[in-house]
Amino acid sequence: MTGVDLKPSDEFEFKPGHGKVLLLACGALAREIVDLIERNRWSAFDLQCLPAKWHNTPEKIVPALRAKIAAARGRYQSIFVLYGDCGTGGALDRLLAEEGVERIAGPHCYAFFSGNVEFETHADDDVTAFFLTDYLARHFDKLIWQGLGLDRHPELLPDYFGNYTKIVFLAQTRNEDLTRQAEDAAKRLGLGFEYRFTGYGDLESDLAQRAEA
Repeated sequence: MTGVDLKPSDEFEFKPGHGKVLLLACGALAREIVDLIERNRWSAFDLQCLPAKWHNTPEKIVPALRAKIAAARGRYQSIFVLYGDCGTGGALDRLLAEEGVERIAGPHCYAFFSGNVEFETHADDDVTAFFLTDYLARHFDKLIWQGLGLDRHPELLPDYFGNYTKIVFLAQTRNEDLTRQAEDAAKRLGLGFEYRFTGYGDLESDLAQRAEA
């Protein structure tokens, strides 16, 4: 199963054993979560992922998570959500407070892949940065170029990216092909390029704590 890669429109379920903790996650994290579960032989988790493309329509995220949480009640000892706010304007955190469900700390996956503390140390330098992860580099065309309509309306490029100066590629794996794709994305957007290897950051440490609980 390692190497799973979802299309941005895919939902995904992964039940390697008899999980007592349900992970509800963005599909953009599926590959990394499955890799961590398999590499560490964690048996505590079942995983359900919502479509990654919903970052372009974040109003869909909270209702879908509400339904997933309701369906899981009584079937798991706990539920853990692997999303940042992700454009929900605080609605996700309000839902989770109502439901008594925790989520990973951090405003978005760029922060928890970097490590939230480390991400903050770069905050001033990155104020005009557009971030890519492994997933976003792999699916740049579908999620960003086509998702924002730049394939049909390239004249919109300054409207979307005129205030950015660089792409920062936060790499979860050391992959030369993905690095080249991220560099190409920067060229297409007319931006500078910076590479940072993050690994899985707080995603790994947070899951490790829950696997051992």
